[in-house]
Amino acid sequence: MKSRLILSTLIFIAFQTGMMSQNNKKSIQDKFNNNESYVLTDVSYINDAVFMGRRDSIAAPYIFPSIGFYDKTGFFADASISYLTASNENRVDLLLISSGYIFTGSKISGGISGTAYFFNEDSYNVRSEVIGDITGVLSYDLKFLEITLSSSVYFNKEGSADIFAGFMLDRTYYTLDNKLLIDPRISFYAGSQYFYQEYYSSNRLGNRKGKGKGSIETEPSPTYIVEIKEASEFNFLNWELSIPVQLYHKQFIFSFTPSLSFPQSNATISSEDTIIKEDLKNTFYWSVGVSYWFYTKKGN
Repeated sequence: MKSRLILSTLIFIAFQTGMMSQNNKKSIQDKFNNNESYVLTDVSYINDAVFMGRRDSIAAPYIFPSIGFYDKTGFFADASISYLTASNENRVDLLLISSGYIFTGSKISGGISGTAYFFNEDSYNVRSEVIGDITGVLSYDLKFLEITLSSSVYFNKEGSADIFAGFMLDRTYYTLDNKLLIDPRISFYAGSQYFYQEYYSSNRLGNRKGKGKGSIETEPSPTYIVEIKEASEFNFLNWELSIPVQLYHKQFIFSFTPSLSFPQSNATISSEDTIIKEDLKNTFYWSVGVSYWFYTKKGN
C-alpha cells in the first residue's frame, strides 16, 4: 500500500482542533483509490486548544463539527465550527474555512492551503488574534519513515505576520485487516511570536477580553501595552509527540489522538509596570471523534 500525503500537514502547525478530521483524510487516501472525489464529515472533541506549545491559563475545550469536499484533481475545500464547552463560556468560538490543492506521488507529495479564521470577539484562545494563514508542505516517503516539511505565514489582526516552519517524522502501521491505523509521530516547530504578543495584549496582564471564567464584570479596566522581546525572532518554539489512531467500520472512522507538547523558548513579556519571564510547562492534551465519508463521483 502506497503512503499518501498527510493532509493534516497542510495545517499541522495550524489550529489543533482540525487535527482529528485532517488525519482521517490521510487515512481515506491511504486506504482507497486516490482517483476519486469524496465528502468527509466529522464531529470531534478536543480537551484544550494548544498552539506552538502555548495555551491559555483557562482550558479551551471544543466540540467541532466539520465538512469538506476533496476533488480527484487535488483541489479541496473545508469548513468547521468550534463550540467552546468551558463552564460559563458556552458559545461558538471559531469558524474556520480552508481551501487549497494537494498532489500525491509514489514518493513525493505536497500542497498548499489557505485558511481564514473568524474568532468570537470574547475568545481567549491563544490564537484568537490570527485572521488567516497560507501554508505549503512537502512530504517524502522512505517506506520505513515519512518526512514532512512545512512553511507558513500567519496573519494577525494587529502588527506583523508570523513565519513558521515545521518538520515531522511519522510511521503508519496497519492491523486488523487494515481496519486499524496507528500513526506515531514526532514534530518540531519554529517561528516568530507576534501572534503570542497580540494574544497577551488581549487576554493577559489585566487585558482579559469579556468577563472571563468565574469573574464578575464591574467597571472598565485600563488597557496595558504588552510587548514580547522575542516576538520578531525566529526561534525553536515546540516539539511534540502524538499517536493518532483510527478505526474503520464501513463508511465510519473512529479516531483518538493523544499528544504531549514540550514548549521551548520562554518569552520575556513586558508591560508598563512589569517584566515577566514566562514559565512554560509541558502539556498533555487529546482529541476524539467520529467521521463519515462518501464518494461523489468516480474517476475514469
